[in-house]
Amino acid sequence: MRPAFLGLLLATAVLYFWNLTASGWANAFYSAAVQAGSVSWKAMFFGSSDSANFITVDKPPLSLWPMALSARLFGLSSFSVLAPQVLMGVGTVATVYATVRRRFTPLAGLVAGAALALTPVAALMFRFNNPDALLVLLLTLAAYGTVRATETASTRWLVFVGVMFGLGFLTKTLQAFLVLPAFALVYLVCAPTNPGRRFLQLLYGTLAMLAAGGWWVAIVELMPASARPYIGGSQDNSFLSLTFGYNGFGRITGDETGSVGGGGGRAGGGGGGMWGSTGITRLFDGDIGGQIAWLMPAALILLLFGLWATRRHPRTDSARIGFLVWGGWLLSTALTFSFMSGIFHQYYTVALVPAVAALVGMGADGLWRARHRLPYAAVLAVTVAVTAWWAHQLLGRSSQFVPWLRNAVLIGGVLAAIALLLAGRIPGRPGRRIATVAGLTALAAGLAGPAAYALDTVSTGHSGSIVTAGPAVRSGGFGGRGGFPGGAGGFPGGNRNGGQNGTFPGFPGTGTGTGGTNGGGMPNFPGGTRNGTGTGSTGTFPGFPGGTGTGSTGESRDGRTGRGGFGGGMGGGGMGGLLNGARVSSEVADLLKQDAGKYTWVAAAVGSQNQASYQLASGEPVMALGGFNGSDPSLSLDGFKQLVKEGKVHWFIGGGGFGGMGGGSMGGSNYSSEITSWVESTYTAKTVGSTTLYDLTAAPKSPGL
Repeated sequence: MRPAFLGLLLATAVLYFWNLTASGWANAFYSAAVQAGSVSWKAMFFGSSDSANFITVDKPPLSLWPMALSARLFGLSSFSVLAPQVLMGVGTVATVYATVRRRFTPLAGLVAGAALALTPVAALMFRFNNPDALLVLLLTLAAYGTVRATETASTRWLVFVGVMFGLGFLTKTLQAFLVLPAFALVYLVCAPTNPGRRFLQLLYGTLAMLAAGGWWVAIVELMPASARPYIGGSQDNSFLSLTFGYNGFGRITGDETGSVGGGGGRAGGGGGGMWGSTGITRLFDGDIGGQIAWLMPAALILLLFGLWATRRHPRTDSARIGFLVWGGWLLSTALTFSFMSGIFHQYYTVALVPAVAALVGMGADGLWRARHRLPYAAVLAVTVAVTAWWAHQLLGRSSQFVPWLRNAVLIGGVLAAIALLLAGRIPGRPGRRIATVAGLTALAAGLAGPAAYALDTVSTGHSGSIVTAGPAVRSGGFGGRGGFPGGAGGFPGGNRNGGQNGTFPGFPGTGTGTGGTNGGGMPNFPGGTRNGTGTGSTGTFPGFPGGTGTGSTGESRDGRTGRGGFGGGMGGGGMGGLLNGARVSSEVADLLKQDAGKYTWVAAAVGSQNQASYQLASGEPVMALGGFNGSDPSLSLDGFKQLVKEGKVHWFIGGGGFGGMGGGSMGGSNYSSEITSWVESTYTAKTVGSTTLYDLTAAPKSPGL
């Protein structure tokens, strides 16, 4: 099995590295911080958006450090930024395999690893520079450590788990703790030692977590504000308020001052405000289903059956421990995502992938080895049939994408289910052969849909703040709606750039795609409108579409031209540069580079996505007024006037932020709007291409300095 395991890792690496640079800077917001960290150790430490350390990104910096180190070693490029994410994906596959393999067969580990690698949202986020890739790797390592610790009541492994959670906190704050209660409860109940020692060991793990995650927070909170950059995303320059507010409980309640939602404002949409309908079916609806839900019904069935099958096993049974760890992960995270009212993006669901994959691998392995008994063969057959039917439904949401695959998956899955049910009734070699063919067919039927979506994902580039895997779906949008969630149609999202011609023959290519022991209950069971049409390559792979594809109503998939007046404008990207950066011409980049050494910031722009585009194009520090949303009170008008008077800022770039308004309408600060108004009334505008610039070193057109 070792060659097969190494082959799985190699195949994952090839899949994820393929066409990697088609995404360019991916999320320019984080790439700009990587660029800053590659030239300034201080910027790298704090996670600053620029090397002059004006403001940080709205997350802790750990996920930026591997990318910044890669850029320092190999030079700043799309590949050096994204390659660490790919390696994290390969590491996550290896960790899931190792965790499942401890108690189940190597085949179970291989199935789990393959299911993880081929899940569309994993193929997206392990090739993207958001913090989610590192977070998922760290949580998977925490799951591995929990299994190891619970098997032998190991303090050492429990401390390891604490360190992983601490590092997870430094990656994406409180999201890392969604699975913590479940893991702690599993250890407290199942570890083979007395209760007093279990509590004491959990205390050691907690202390390790606090140390691993708290040292950086302590430095930032104790350091004078004048000696560090402003904490982006906060309204009071405090990382703790960012953690528990905008990035914490605000995501649950929707009360996120300064965010797109506007301090809890819910502009429509079934309980989820602007971020789509909430409820138990949220993760199965719309285009969210195509990201993660392919194997979720199977995972839930196999979780229930695994717990039932091990119900009479000892408290410390390692098979049940595995189901509890991964099942606790799946349920705690899925329920949170289903009912949270704050900011929710489809790609968040990558946090569910390891749990889904592990449960499928473990459950399928146990049922496969007990298939000679009719009840277990029936459960296995039902699981296969349900998985095939659900894939048929998901593929129906993108009916123009590989149209023959939908019925092939359904027919193959149903036939495999029938054969698995009957194979155990046929004695000898014929029965075993039928079962083997049926098992392989079932595996192919279960993975064909997500694999096709994953291949489509890697064959095209993705950029911006809101990205999705796979082709456009009929219901489109967010949470089953077109456009911006909750009916605010026309708010554009991130790019889905066209891939190279012939990257994967027949997939859409050129142009922009818009938009233990026996017994105990189970024998042998181990204890806007998405209307940007994308032209594709003709392709030679039979049945895979080449031509154009249209989505449904709601958003402009290219992140620029949505309805409702929030298009790029003045050089900005989607929503005035809020969700996707600006297109920067070479003339503008050259202009910013002129005499760059004379200034602390070559330019100032409202909103971090807007700022990031100009900084990456010029290679020089650009000030992000108001942070990501343009709504942080990072610099007052008087403070900006003083910087201009001191000659520290050369240009002001028009547009950006929430329609250039600076975020006041979203419940945050009006500072950016005030600065914009002052610049526009004081200095003469200069248009270079589609970009409006103001030279802050020129004489004012009216008194004001």
